[in-house]
Amino acid sequence: MPTISAFADEISPDLKTQMDVCASVGVHCIDVRGIDNTNVSQFTLKQTRDYKKMFDDRQFTMPCVGSPLGKIRIDEAFGPHLDLLKHCCDVAHIFDAKYIRIFSFYGPLAGQVADHRRQVLDNLWQMVKVAQDAEIVLLHENEHAIYGDLPGRVKELFAEIKSPHFQGIFDPGNFVHEGLKPFDDCWTQGLAELTQYFHIKDKATPEAPACCPAGQGNGQCREILADAKKRGFDGYMTLEPHMQQAGQFSGFTGPELFVKAAEGLRKICDEVGMDWK
Repeated sequence: MPTISAFADEISPDLKTQMDVCASVGVHCIDVRGIDNTNVSQFTLKQTRDYKKMFDDRQFTMPCVGSPLGKIRIDEAFGPHLDLLKHCCDVAHIFDAKYIRIFSFYGPLAGQVADHRRQVLDNLWQMVKVAQDAEIVLLHENEHAIYGDLPGRVKELFAEIKSPHFQGIFDPGNFVHEGLKPFDDCWTQGLAELTQYFHIKDKATPEAPACCPAGQGNGQCREILADAKKRGFDGYMTLEPHMQQAGQFSGFTGPELFVKAAEGLRKICDEVGMDWK
C-alpha cells in the first residue's frame, strides 16, 4: 500500500505547524527538506536528534532526506559535495530514513550539461559508492536544467548506473515544465520501470509560475497513478505542491493550499482505486 508523505516546509518553517497540518489531512510522514528556515543538509547532528524526538513524540516517520545534492554545476569542486553527502547519510540514519533525494548536476556557466556526460556519471558513481557504504539509497529526481531532466537522459543514467542504491523519483510537474506529457512521453516510454518514488505536483503549462493540485493540470496524474496501481506500486507519494511559489531549491504552498493539494491527491487515489496510508 503506498504511503503519502510531504515536503512539509511548504506549509511553514515551524515543525509543529508542519505536523499539525499534515495530521489534519491524515498524513503522518514527512520528507524533511527544511525546518526553521534551515535546509536538512545543514542540520547539526544535535538538531537532527531533537527533530527526531519531535517526530517520535507525534508518531511521524521520515523516509527520505530532501537534500539539494547534485544541484551544483558540473565544474564546481566535487570533494566538498561528497562530504556533504556523508553528512546527509548521518542525518538519514538518525531519522531512520532509507533514502536521500539527489539531482544530476547543472552545466558549467558557459556550456551545456549534456556535453559533460562522463563527468556526470563519474560523480554519480562516487555518490552511489558513498551511499552503498552507508546502506542508503539515493533517489534521482527529474528536474529542470540538470542532466536527468528529460526521459531519454534519465533512462541513460539508469542504464549506466546499475545499483540498488540508485533509484528513481518521477515528478510529473517537472516534466510538464519541460513541455512534455508525463504519461504519454515519459511514464510509458520506460520510466515506469525505473520509478520507486513519486513527487506529486501538477502544472497547467510550462510557463505557469506556480503549480496546482494533482489532477488539475496537464501532469496526467490520474493516468500515471492508475497504471502505477496496476503495477503494484507500494512506495511513497510525496506532496510537493509548489502552489504559491516554485523556486530552484524549495517551494511554498501555505497551510490552506496544502490541504487542497492533499485533497487532490486523495481524490485521484479514490478514483483509481488506490488505497494509501
